[in-house]
Amino acid sequence: MDDLTDPTEPIDEGELAIEGALRPGSLAEFVGQQKVRGQLQLLLDAARMQQRPADHILLSGPPGLGKTTLAMIVAHEIERPLRLSSGPAIQHAGDLAALLSSLTPGEVLFIDEIHRMARSAEEMLYLAMEDFRIDIMVGKGAGATSIPLDLSPFTLVGATTRSGLLPNPLRDRFGFTAHLEFYEPHELERVIERSAAMLGIEIPKVARAEIAGRSRGTPRIANRLLRRVRDYAIVHGDGSGSMATVDAALELYDVDPIGLDRLDRAVLDALVRRFRGGPVGLSTLAVAVGEESDTIESVVEPYLVRIGFMGRTPRGRVAMPSAYAHLGVASVDSVLGFDDL
Repeated sequence: MDDLTDPTEPIDEGELAIEGALRPGSLAEFVGQQKVRGQLQLLLDAARMQQRPADHILLSGPPGLGKTTLAMIVAHEIERPLRLSSGPAIQHAGDLAALLSSLTPGEVLFIDEIHRMARSAEEMLYLAMEDFRIDIMVGKGAGATSIPLDLSPFTLVGATTRSGLLPNPLRDRFGFTAHLEFYEPHELERVIERSAAMLGIEIPKVARAEIAGRSRGTPRIANRLLRRVRDYAIVHGDGSGSMATVDAALELYDVDPIGLDRLDRAVLDALVRRFRGGPVGLSTLAVAVGEESDTIESVVEPYLVRIGFMGRTPRGRVAMPSAYAHLGVASVDSVLGFDDL
């Protein structure tokens, strides 16, 4: 199967090689997302039996849950080549026209972060998805003419972390829409077991459970932590991933027992101690920890809200009682110093 990559998208080849080696190659190997896997298997089997391109697929959900991997599996299952691109790389209708016109019959086009495409490209995509045709405008003003261009039938797989930003006309043109959920610890243990075997490191069950518990329900994070444990085992240990090695490696990389890293703890500490539990605005909180607001909102905040450490209110972010307990702070009064009165 050919893997054609958009040359306009910068890619870290070393990181992609590692990630690619750990990616499952078929739905049978894919761990978790059982309901989505079953729905997707039916869609792909029907397309293969009818010898037609599969319906367009929209995958939504937080980063790291397997949207790109599923797109690669779709191409593998229907035995068609895969073209990779991303929303930020398609900033003009002409960019999309060049991409679509170069597709071969039945090819799978994967557009990551599809909600970040330019609006003019989105509107061109409507016709392409429905009728496999685009209209190209030639000239300007009163003399402009529209030239129809037929496209080879293709399957579009779109991925988004913010499905609410997709316009309804685009969302409605996908034949199948799936939302990926966070993984349970036992599912992450299976991901880690498979990846450890491929990386050539032995990880006992108790150590797999420890890594899974610190992975925030995300396979990408689980694999990243596993690679750091492997590195530590090679440099400082005997090459095996014992419980002691896991603890030492994750402590070195500032990952605590519930998966919080340095930035998570900095945000939590600022919210509890500096802003007395809130409410505090997102931009103010970002300045306090020296990070961009987008980073706090998209990377840190979702996990803190999900585990019940932070709440979002119309007035701003607030710390929940469990956050005080995690930081070892008894109450708001103790932060203000009232306990000493």
